[in-house]
Amino acid sequence: MGNRLTRIYTRTGDDGSTGLGDGTRVSKDSARVSAYGTVDELNSAIGTVLACELPEPVRDCLVEIQHELFDLGGELCIPGAAMVHDADITRLENRLDGFNADLPALKDFILPGGGMAAAHCHLARTIARRAEREVVTLSHHDAVRPEAVRYLNRLSDLLFVIARVLARFSGQGEVLWRHERRKR
Repeated sequence: MGNRLTRIYTRTGDDGSTGLGDGTRVSKDSARVSAYGTVDELNSAIGTVLACELPEPVRDCLVEIQHELFDLGGELCIPGAAMVHDADITRLENRLDGFNADLPALKDFILPGGGMAAAHCHLARTIARRAEREVVTLSHHDAVRPEAVRYLNRLSDLLFVIARVLARFSGQGEVLWRHERRKR
């Protein structure tokens, strides 16, 4: 089960480097550290959604995703590791299809909002997109399994759909972009 932390600070990163899961030291601004750091940020943003009142199926889904994001962060932190698999992506797609089934078809763009939980979920969605971009950047100079990119791509889609569900759950509804508001 890994190492037990008895002391939180080690001072080993005071020189601007950090240790990867395999013991390799890299700069804290490396593409790898940025990628798994943003996955960690995404996990925290989902934690903020979970601090809100949620329907139980959404809560269960997001808790499972938090565990999977921890796995993904581990995969990105340990070069060569494989912790996210096709089955995880299929599970996201199935959840996405399930939550989307009861929503009306999209006819307009949706603005972030629709209540506190929905707004937090929209923020998590944008962080997922940034994490995806950073993993793609990492893949340009280091090996990254395609499952990592696909997982983040599906997750951002799922978070969009969950934000729609949460806007309806809050009773505030979705905030639609009014493109006709500008007189030309």
